[in-house]
Amino acid sequence: MPTAQSIPLAVVHTLRKLGRDLAIARRKRGISTADMAARLFVSRDTLWRLERGDPAVALGTFATAAFVLQLHDRLASFASPASDDLALSLDESRLPKRIRRPRK
Repeated sequence: MPTAQSIPLAVVHTLRKLGRDLAIARRKRGISTADMAARLFVSRDTLWRLERGDPAVALGTFATAAFVLQLHDRLASFASPASDDLALSLDESRLPKRIRRPRK
């Protein structure tokens, strides 16, 4: 189980924001914590931990919450190579400067 010391601070902040965003999405849809927990097959305590951004909550629980909130399509493209700006720039930097014709 990850500890607070083993997770980079930027990741902690990202998980907290993600949890808050999921809580807002749930509330905007009018879903109570009891109903959401039941749909996720978890306890309300686990749901609260998810909505606080606890890194120990299972990824499957997060993905199921996204599904219940109809946000799962965003997960499917999360690490898509087509939207990976760093990888795309690295690919471009590896291109040869010149293309030489092979010698005969």
